[in-house]
Amino acid sequence: MPATILVLNGPNLNNLGKRDASLYGTKTLADIQDDLYSKASELGVNLKFFQSNHEGAIVDFIQESSSEANGVIINAGALTQVGYSILDALLDSGLPFIEVHLSNIYAREKFRQESVFAAKAIGQMAGFGPSGYIYALDHLTSVINS
Repeated sequence: MPATILVLNGPNLNNLGKRDASLYGTKTLADIQDDLYSKASELGVNLKFFQSNHEGAIVDFIQESSSEANGVIINAGALTQVGYSILDALLDSGLPFIEVHLSNIYAREKFRQESVFAAKAIGQMAGFGPSGYIYALDHLTSVINS
């Protein structure tokens, strides 16, 4: 049976394509999902996407979906610095996860340079734009399959 990877996106990522293109690029979240579906097909894995502007909804999704999954890619957006309940849900799931950011959070405002996820993630992609999701999917798939 192919592995299933959850792809989680937090607040404001539903507005990709409308946001500051110099930071976030011009692709929409749907465009990124299409790119990921293509890569997932090549890799032989299944994806399950979820986006919410509400922390509790993300926690609920992780709790409801983790038993059917093998790993997680997460862009927590503005919850990166404060999403402890999401981190707890990820840790409780026992799944390997990779943190993704479209922009390089370490080259931005000081408050964006902290992540509650970084120390527990198996990796972090920051500053690679939408390609960061593809890199994360490729690496997470290799971890799951090893």
